[in-house]
Amino acid sequence: ECILSGIMSVNGKKVLHMDRNSYYGGESASITPLEDLYKRFNLPGTPPESMGRGRDWNVDLIPKFLMANGQLVKMLLYTEVTRYLDFKVIEGSFVYKGGKIYKVPSTEAEALASSLMGLFEKRRFRKFLVYVANFDENDPRTFEGVDPKKTTMRDVYKKFDLGQDVIDFTGHALALYRTDDYLDQPCQETINRIKLYSESLARYGKSPYLYPLYGLGELPQGFARLSAIYGGTYMLNKPIEEIVIENGKVVGVKSEGEVARCKQLICDPSYVSDRVTKVGQVIRVICILSHPIKNTNDANSCQIIIPQNQVNRKSDIYVCMISSAHNVAAQGKYIAIASTTVETADPEKEIKPALDLLEPIEQKFVSISDLFAPTDLGTESQVGERGGARRSAPTERAAPLTRPFPLQIFISRTYDATTHFETTCDDIKDIYKRMMGSEFDFEEMKRKKNDIYGEEEQQ
Repeated sequence: ECILSGIMSVNGKKVLHMDRNSYYGGESASITPLEDLYKRFNLPGTPPESMGRGRDWNVDLIPKFLMANGQLVKMLLYTEVTRYLDFKVIEGSFVYKGGKIYKVPSTEAEALASSLMGLFEKRRFRKFLVYVANFDENDPRTFEGVDPKKTTMRDVYKKFDLGQDVIDFTGHALALYRTDDYLDQPCQETINRIKLYSESLARYGKSPYLYPLYGLGELPQGFARLSAIYGGTYMLNKPIEEIVIENGKVVGVKSEGEVARCKQLICDPSYVSDRVTKVGQVIRVICILSHPIKNTNDANSCQIIIPQNQVNRKSDIYVCMISSAHNVAAQGKYIAIASTTVETADPEKEIKPALDLLEPIEQKFVSISDLFAPTDLGTESQVGERGGARRSAPTERAAPLTRPFPLQIFISRTYDATTHFETTCDDIKDIYKRMMGSEFDFEEMKRKKNDIYGEEEQQ
């Protein structure tokens, strides 16, 4: 929502951004001081003195890293929101196999030295990586008999004779799929995902991921500042009493007895519980540690992926770890957050393989969140009667396609269990398209050089 309010402001729209919370970022906020985190999870007492100063902590409720070459970094660069943030590269990405964790090979040298694969497997994997790097969906000469829109990924793996272990870490640690459903879908998206991983890696070398100093809560604040520079208004602590709808169209939002009028409204599912449907649950466990995670070479930040096959599940388990090096924890402390999609009636048992890797854990904060999606997103039924129009807005009933979005309420999806922002950015681009009627264009986002911005002019 903050990114969209920034983008809409740059596009010349008049934006009012209201939040019922006293902090930025809604459910993806970073909580500070540590005392507030204890309160939020209803833990008795206050943090022990060994945790250091409460103010030194900025704990993300929803852990995610940024792909160095991914969409969110592009949005940050194009809008120049990067001037408000500092990033660090995450030190390593690891994958779980047979109860142990191994570094995901990030260079050819690492691939050859990695104990994840045998010697011949390494050669085949290297061939596969070269193929992916050269693959260009606009140049059939690079396909080598593969049809990107028809050949399944399972067949591409067969073509290179890759074994199950390699398929596991390629699909889950490189292409970052949460399940194995992708195997029987056309290979184009998977190949592009592996390319994104490799290109992101190439930028900084240690891992493809970046993380902002002081926590993810800095991101919404950066975009809120962008919105303000372009005339947007931001109100925290603003209770929402009612979304006002007249003649099947949103006309305003009522708060503290007043109505702020609008033509379009963007909100997260928590504001419109009658217009969303529950599509699943995610369990997240925030763990405070006094030591780096074992077998990660004492990294002060890392990601660990536990592919579902390794633990007899349908969905992967993720661990993101950051530390005092990112100004999010007291000196010598580490924050590891494990998350996965819930599959059974005992979610804490499901996430145990991840927690076992983190022991000893000083303090745990467990949350189970419902995942919501707009009831009528329309993305599942993409072909409409008229020239393949997509009806992707939450409408009260199936409206004729001539007036595709009568309601003008655009609802975002809940954050999923993935540990990067690519799915979130897809949602942003989808909402943008439904609101503006045109594709999101990075070029348009480039700030006009003669704009007045920054603090210098304002002081």
